[in-house]
Amino acid sequence: MANELVEYYGTACPHCVEMAPLIEKLEKEEKIKIKKLEVWHNAANAKKFQEADNGFCGGVPFFINTKTGKKVCGSMTYAKLKAWAQGK
Repeated sequence: MANELVEYYGTACPHCVEMAPLIEKLEKEEKIKIKKLEVWHNAANAKKFQEADNGFCGGVPFFINTKTGKKVCGSMTYAKLKAWAQGK
């Protein structure tokens, strides 16, 4: 797997909807791309989520930085999202 930032999300998940504007802001301001994979209606993505999550979060939104291996779970502040994306 290439080094990337991934968000696993569910369609209409209130926490995922809450995170969407922060993700957009991060991508625009920091020129960072986050790959978004929907897991509620996509079995292949759901399987990838289960493997990546491995009991860490158990729900969405779930974020993983494949370069650092750092995982974060649920809604968070912009500062925390940015730190995760930058590998801090």
